[in-house]
Amino acid sequence: MKIIIIGDGKLGYNLAENLSKENNDVTIIDKNPEALKKAGEYLDVMCIKGNGLSTQILLEAGIKEADLLIAATASDETNMVCCLTAKKLGAAHTIARIRDPQYADELDKLKADLDLDMVINPEQAVASEIASLIEFPPALNIETFSKGQVVMMEMKVTPDMSIVNMSLNNISKWTNAGILIGGVLRDGSVVIPNGDFVIKRNDTIYIVGQPSKVVQFCKRIGIHVQRIKNVMVMGGGRIAYYLAKYLDEMDIRVKIIEIKRERCIELTELLPKALIVCGDGTDESLLHSENLTSMGAFVSVTDKDEENIIAALMAKQNGVQKVIAKINRANYTIAINNMGINSVVIPKLITANHILRYVRGLQNAMGDPVDALYRIMDGRVEAIEFTANEHTKFLDIPLKDLKIVKDILVASIVRKNEIIIPHGSDVIKADDKVILIAKDTKLTDLNDIVEPGV
Repeated sequence: MKIIIIGDGKLGYNLAENLSKENNDVTIIDKNPEALKKAGEYLDVMCIKGNGLSTQILLEAGIKEADLLIAATASDETNMVCCLTAKKLGAAHTIARIRDPQYADELDKLKADLDLDMVINPEQAVASEIASLIEFPPALNIETFSKGQVVMMEMKVTPDMSIVNMSLNNISKWTNAGILIGGVLRDGSVVIPNGDFVIKRNDTIYIVGQPSKVVQFCKRIGIHVQRIKNVMVMGGGRIAYYLAKYLDEMDIRVKIIEIKRERCIELTELLPKALIVCGDGTDESLLHSENLTSMGAFVSVTDKDEENIIAALMAKQNGVQKVIAKINRANYTIAINNMGINSVVIPKLITANHILRYVRGLQNAMGDPVDALYRIMDGRVEAIEFTANEHTKFLDIPLKDLKIVKDILVASIVRKNEIIIPHGSDVIKADDKVILIAKDTKLTDLNDIVEPGV
């Protein structure tokens, strides 16, 4: 596919990196020559210095033949105008990054008026992910499929868990929880396990199943899942605003600590149910005075990675059950996980997942639709959801009779309201939602999971 990206910031660079790796023809437009220099040196992309609003620049980039234009500059208004201009010039599809909360309630109208194919709000997407982590406290990370009917929970195996030194077959028989362990990260190595695989302490495991079944499994192996009732948030930016909205819907009390007085006044008006405290969230004495130790969760979402990490560590040391830190640098994640912080969220990766899912869907417009796509285990594994349809070549054939490609696992099948953790005799039917876990494979079609000729 021919893809044009306007804006070579963190998101634009990350998108260009991932889309070019999937053999797309990627062009980046940006006014900053230094940003383009890095992309030109490290990525297999074409770089054009210029204003993405310029018709001449868009034509130079090949907008008339473009399958997709992604506008990811720092300005919502610029992104909207870029997409509108691109459609007028012949781009087949457009995606705009729109971040301002004032547009949040108008997105459907904006999409229609500007003929946008997709709108992505990174801060809202991050807030949604954090809210899911608070809803499932044992999870390091959690992804949802089939409109929340199925979840995939990432969890660290601790020495006190009863599944240590047990094979997956024995775990399934003993817990009888109706879940599947679909992936394991051990000492930096990625494994798509079979039934004989034995779980060890310090493994990171990925559990797939209905939310209630996952909670039941956690209780069975000795994890007490306690509902979080109050949350302290450090940083009063857009993520905090959206998160407070989500948590209010979940009937969870929110306390936001923000250092800028003007922003505190704004938040007090925008979030009447939240308690807004003006102060420095890295000041331990302030955190104690605001009853940090009584909080069920602590979330640090300022613009500074170091401050987020420091505050999260203080919260963890003070016994907070669930600690979540937002960071911008993906290379920090391994070090942070070793520090004991429960969960890390990286906005550019979350946003990229949303856009990559859309691109995969475009690549396979005639085949099985891509409904969800998540990259896990440091991007080495994908969890992806397809809808089976008349183009699926192996409908109603038992899975045991299919020659499924190595390191691809059929993790779950959703058939209307029935959730199936599949065994060899199960089949895939038309309209089923099929959730897969794939190592070192970029799937664009459900048919790709079986060996050619099968």
